Amino acid sequence: MSAGYPSPAALLHKYGLRAKKSWGQNFLGDEAILDDIARLAVEAPGERVVELGAGLGHLTARLLARGAEVIAVERDRDMAAVLRGELGERIRLLEADAVKLDYRALHGGGKLAVVGNLPYHLTSPILFALLDQPEAVSRAVFLVQREVAERLAAGPGGKQWGLLSVLLQHRAAVTLERRVPRGAFLPPPEVESAVVRIAFGPPRAPVTDPARFRRLVKAGFAQRRKVLANALASARLAPPDALAAALAGAGIDGRRRGETLTVEEWAALERALGPAGAS
Repeated sequence: MSAGYPSPAALLHKYGLRAKKSWGQNFLGDEAILDDIARLAVEAPGERVVELGAGLGHLTARLLARGAEVIAVERDRDMAAVLRGELGERIRLLEADAVKLDYRALHGGGKLAVVGNLPYHLTSPILFALLDQPEAVSRAVFLVQREVAERLAAGPGGKQWGLLSVLLQHRAAVTLERRVPRGAFLPPPEVESAVVRIAFGPPRAPVTDPARFRRLVKAGFAQRRKVLANALASARLAPPDALAAALAGAGIDGRRRGETLTVEEWAALERALGPAGAS
């Protein structure tokens, strides 16, 4: 079925539509890239896959061809009409906001795979939503701006290493799978894109309080030019003497910058702050 699915241009013409720039709509029509994304998202027939921003249904059709049970999430009523017209009852269509999705209510007793072509302005909110519900998701495969993908998959020690890098890699293995040129889309975006795969699993290192861990890492990167001790003191996560003791207890020099710490060091620092609520 997927091989015979109409092109983005043909579907837009058929339904009298145009891509909405304000919604960040750029439709991927390259068959090889679509097949790659579907292969990364669906490892076995029968898996339940949530597709965020299903759009015109090009990736949706390939997910179905691989035997997935597809829950297509699409907030744009025009796109939802295309999905109903082209794929009908083969999918479960949710006209909902992808940022506010409750994955726990959709997993049906197993874990979900999540896939989608994410507009830049929604990438971080969607990733944080996944981080709030990692127990419901086995993997996520996203098409995002290339610079974003490189940051998510980066290692410590450079400018690309940041809050989302640490938080995601604490709960998942993150790999940049392939770059996607502008010409693969209609209309072509202004930037290059890339496919990133996020395979969720147990925490890479234990933490006492996940919410405090997130606040700690956020504080460490909020003022990147400051040394770690000063950045954390500015955030007032704990009294100065408690922070100094935690840094010493974790074996971390407070004169380092947050971007030099590994996931394991961030976790050790959080644990060194003591029982949740004590700081």
